[in-house]
Amino acid sequence: MRAAVPLLLLVTAIPATAQEGTSAAATRTYLKRIEAIDRAGPRLNSVIAVAPDAEAQARRLDDEQAKGRVRSPVHGWPVLIKDNIETVELPTTAGSLALKDNLTRRDAPVAARLRAGGIVMLGKTNLSEWANIRSSSSMSGWSAVGGLVRNPHALDRTACGSSSGTGAALAAGLARAGVGTETDGSVICPSAINGLVGMKPTLGLVSRTHVVPISHSQDTPGPMATTVADAAALMTVMAGSDPADPATREADARKGDYAARLNPAAIKGMRIGVLRPDGLPGALARQFDAALAKLRAAGAVLVDVKQPATPGLGEAEFDVLKMELKSDLAAYLKTTPPAVKVRTLADVIAFNKANAAAEMPFFGQDIFEAAEKTRGTADPAYKPARAKSLALATRALDTMLAKAQVIVTPSYGAAWLSDPVHGDQAGGPSASGLPAVAGYPHLTVPMGQVMGLPVGLSFIGSKWSEQRLFDAGAGFEAARGPLPAPRYLPTVAAGPRLERPE
Repeated sequence: MRAAVPLLLLVTAIPATAQEGTSAAATRTYLKRIEAIDRAGPRLNSVIAVAPDAEAQARRLDDEQAKGRVRSPVHGWPVLIKDNIETVELPTTAGSLALKDNLTRRDAPVAARLRAGGIVMLGKTNLSEWANIRSSSSMSGWSAVGGLVRNPHALDRTACGSSSGTGAALAAGLARAGVGTETDGSVICPSAINGLVGMKPTLGLVSRTHVVPISHSQDTPGPMATTVADAAALMTVMAGSDPADPATREADARKGDYAARLNPAAIKGMRIGVLRPDGLPGALARQFDAALAKLRAAGAVLVDVKQPATPGLGEAEFDVLKMELKSDLAAYLKTTPPAVKVRTLADVIAFNKANAAAEMPFFGQDIFEAAEKTRGTADPAYKPARAKSLALATRALDTMLAKAQVIVTPSYGAAWLSDPVHGDQAGGPSASGLPAVAGYPHLTVPMGQVMGLPVGLSFIGSKWSEQRLFDAGAGFEAARGPLPAPRYLPTVAAGPRLERPE
């Protein structure tokens, strides 16, 4: 531990954010932080690759700004993007060695929108391999390409997943903002557990084309940031229709300038439904009660809501994910370059078996194998399972939202230990399931800390209600005040354990 002291001093000597001055200066600062924190020092393993032309991108954007051209609210921001989203300059691996040569030389439409908005494409972030859909005993944040992402608040704790690298990197101040993806929890959990703001938008607000898929019914990219305002600004640029993604046909008509319209004062008089999970651990319950008091003091009208029973929802959702994975992944792999040798889920399973020492040192691929046994979306069980899961989730949310404009509930508990032997341990609260299955928007905002580990407060609304959620989140953020920065502690005492999000 002695050798780490000067490196940790270097970490604290660099500002946590680089929001002042030119984009080129900010980019250089973030690149230095990546070297000091991700590659050395605490070694977070959160960034898989850095764009080779990042500084050149920033200089071009500075030149534009000097000439009076500002493309969007995020002009000049250095941004990290999860490595299951294609970008022109870097391979897109989903954390798997099977995709190490997946250099498509194309931007996913969501990446193209961000680039057109003037971001600096700083690099790609590590993730739970294949977005955490390979194994029921996986360790969140681990991939064969990037290793294990470590939580900057306590290095032996999970950064959650599957957008673990984006979460840890932003908490450590390695970029201005970032992009994750979610199927069920993969934006919300790493945001909450790393002390960030994360938005899982309405399904169809953001394109999924050229994003390595699990499920077209639930997958969506989403913004992650250190403040509600920054998440709203990134969401403003990411949203929009894509002819190649039918789910986004309403996006252009529904999207808004979430940053320009952000109104924290809108929380006054807002009717907020309080959803208190059963068996909430004491420390988390106290944080939740304190958050509710702050919402009430800010002028929100709080009403209790109870979640209706959803018998069979989890099983139906899991069946849908397995069947869509088989079909959707094969469709994606057909578009990859010849250097990528896998073309089906069966090919990926065979690759993992042939490269088991590198690909499966800790856990296997039982979910992949179960998915392969289905007939994909041609399976007779597919449509009934999707109809059931969608109906149950939508009905439950609509019942609660009939009493309130927004639902609040704890996002997750505090980070659990990263455990290569047992994988992620089940139990504890999780707010992600209903909005993920229904396709409704879900925002998490840092609520406080439990034993020095961040916990988040979820704001859930009806379809296309992103602006209201941002307003509510910003109102709470203002009432809450600042929270401690990460301390890169080697460990904390054992704490709550949670569900494993996809």
